[in-house]
Amino acid sequence: MSADVEGKSLVELLDMLKPAPEPQVIAMTPQTVGWLILAVLLIFAVLCAALLIRRRRKLNAYRRLALANIDDAQGDVAQIADVLRRTALAVYPRSLVAGLYGREWIDFLNRSSAAVFPDALGHVLTEAPYKATRNDPEVAEIAKKWIKTHRVEGVSW
Repeated sequence: MSADVEGKSLVELLDMLKPAPEPQVIAMTPQTVGWLILAVLLIFAVLCAALLIRRRRKLNAYRRLALANIDDAQGDVAQIADVLRRTALAVYPRSLVAGLYGREWIDFLNRSSAAVFPDALGHVLTEAPYKATRNDPEVAEIAKKWIKTHRVEGVSW
């Protein structure tokens, strides 16, 4: 033991201790360029995803409106036929859709979507605008499926 420590009380020895040094402040910013590049890429990816979602949502606004109109029709086949026609006119060339009626109209609906209107329901749908029809929830469900799944060529979703 050294001479300056001998004969001292514990309190005196404690007073001789030097305080522990303060640790350096830890920086909260990334220390390497790699983390900065990763952060920039992540922000870029999030922005691109947000823009794509916004674009897709904007392109499919007519679908949401058509589905709401089908719900408002409450199974009225004449109103459903009108919604289907307006929806098709909104996204397909007028020259392709406007002149279709009867079996040609139903064939077009069946070709352009995964939804298939059986012959009996297709007949009811084509006659609905011209005569009093019954409410038919099955027609409404097939129409909703057509609105959700029809394909528009030349448009990327």
